[in-house]
Amino acid sequence: MDLILILGSGAVGKMTVGQELMKITDFRLFHNHMMIEPVLEVFGGFQGSLISKLRNDIFDEFVKTEYQGLIFTYMMAFDMPSEWDFINSLSEKFEATGGTLYYVELVADQQERLKRNRTENRLNNKASKRDLDVSDNRLIYEDAHYRLISKEGEIPFKNYIKIDNTDLSPEVCARKIKEYFNLPDKSIMDMMRKVRLVEVAEEEIPELYEMQVRSFMPLYEKYNDEGSPAIESIDRVRRRFAVENRKYYFIMKDGARVGAVNIGHNDPNEKRIAFISPLFVLPEFQNLGIGYAAIRKAFDILPDVTCWKLETILQEPANCHLYEKCGFVRVGEEKPVNDVMTLIDYELNLV
Repeated sequence: MDLILILGSGAVGKMTVGQELMKITDFRLFHNHMMIEPVLEVFGGFQGSLISKLRNDIFDEFVKTEYQGLIFTYMMAFDMPSEWDFINSLSEKFEATGGTLYYVELVADQQERLKRNRTENRLNNKASKRDLDVSDNRLIYEDAHYRLISKEGEIPFKNYIKIDNTDLSPEVCARKIKEYFNLPDKSIMDMMRKVRLVEVAEEEIPELYEMQVRSFMPLYEKYNDEGSPAIESIDRVRRRFAVENRKYYFIMKDGARVGAVNIGHNDPNEKRIAFISPLFVLPEFQNLGIGYAAIRKAFDILPDVTCWKLETILQEPANCHLYEKCGFVRVGEEKPVNDVMTLIDYELNLV
């Protein structure tokens, strides 16, 4: 589970940037006032230990979800050791899941932040800021009594960016963060949650075969390849199914069978090299990101594999783009099949 920690002074735009970042990534937003405001409402005053307890409960439950990660916003006083202790403990919680930590520090001048302190979005989400005179004075006081901006070179974290967003819109700032850390698109992660691989049973081979023919027929009609899976016999599919060290899986999306993939080892004594062949998605479900999700799921099924191999058609740029997006690179020589079709090999090395 990954964590994006957005730090910055009061009204710098942490929550608003987080809202925009949530729209374009698979990260959910947990801004700090989500716990502060309910406690203030119920108790009529700040209860630090309770806010910390509720906050930690959210963290503990969220790391069990299938989201890529969480965006958390926090106003950190860099001159207080206890603040560093909290940030480090939070980082350790997410790193323990195998996740990646991203640190964003936003800075903007006080005049601009006082303007933002009165924006509709801020006041709608933070009731404690609605007394504008009190809120403005608190912002000025915090600036004067705490060091809310890091010093040059003070941040020790690997994945860190400092952004002066005085003149940046929240949308531009969010896009800058996404691009800097190369965060995947929301649509990709949505599809990853919707897609799963289910092993094909022997009695399901006829349905598997019908799906294979329907998926590959457009390519056969285009290239007239005599080795096309569209025209191979069901007996050949049965023989491939019976290979001990390879397996067929239906690609499931929202509970429906939308394609299939065969993965495994050609050499029963070699467990580090695996092949993907064939992989297909029914025509009506193509170009939705299902193939990408299926390949990533295949990696999870055989986690000990360090080298994945596959073959595709050079003249199909969409297929080449899919495999390259998954990290595969072209290897070897081109293999002409006929005047209009050439096969090429791809490999993905994970070490």
